[in-house]
Amino acid sequence: MADDSDLRIDNELTVPAWELSESFVRASGPGGQNVNKVSTAVQLRWNVEASSLPPAVKARFKRLWRSRITGDGDIIVEAKEHRRQSLNREAARERLASMIEKAAKPPKRRIKTRPTGGSVRRRLKAKKERAEIKALRGKVTRDD
Repeated sequence: MADDSDLRIDNELTVPAWELSESFVRASGPGGQNVNKVSTAVQLRWNVEASSLPPAVKARFKRLWRSRITGDGDIIVEAKEHRRQSLNREAARERLASMIEKAAKPPKRRIKTRPTGGSVRRRLKAKKERAEIKALRGKVTRDD
């Protein structure tokens, strides 16, 4: 049974709360004294390898986001755009959910197509015209 702290991706996929770890840090940037005193930025950490995702989704996730996965297999999502910790926490969770949702969609299979006869003729005609233009660029000889 999923509780409120679980990260719900769609009707089938849910990341249990125990797989997520959050840490709160001070945000940089404008904000006056609030920035210096309050830890409002959120770092959401989730281990992809140890997750309960189906293997196919896990493989697609690792392929899509390989540059953001740490050596330990963690993905770190940081949110610091809001001044309230609760809003940043929600933003980080939504960002991770959208990343997983993108990986959950299987890629569309490419349907092989052939170029039409007309497009082949147009391409060859354009190539021939271009070749003729370039052929006229031969060396200039002095025939006077």
